[in-house]
Amino acid sequence: MTGGTGLAQVAQHAEDLDRAGAFYERLLGSPPLARFDPPGLLFFGLGDTRLLLEEGVSSALLYLAVDDVPTRVEELRADGVVVESEPHVIFSHTDDSLGPAGSDEWMAFIRDSEGNLVGLVSHAPRAEA
Repeated sequence: MTGGTGLAQVAQHAEDLDRAGAFYERLLGSPPLARFDPPGLLFFGLGDTRLLLEEGVSSALLYLAVDDVPTRVEELRADGVVVESEPHVIFSHTDDSLGPAGSDEWMAFIRDSEGNLVGLVSHAPRAEA
């Protein structure tokens, strides 16, 4: 990263590092970057940001970008993942300030293997009224 401030790392609570690691490997579609045990740290890549799973931190509310929220939720539901909030359009973007102009922002919430709430977000062309 050059210049400015960016998000380098976010930490998420994990009671069981093996269980949490398996969950996030499936959710993210990629293996961990590194594990240090002890002290019990597991890292995944999220673009230019690291996701740290660790027992000693509090829960964070992560919002993860996926290609298609409704499709991904059905895949996760088939794997037994708890869906807390069904896919729905949360916002229609009229300009590019928070998302692509002319798109609907879809969101849903699931529970990870450790009981943490995780948001899923995608953008799709705006549905015609």
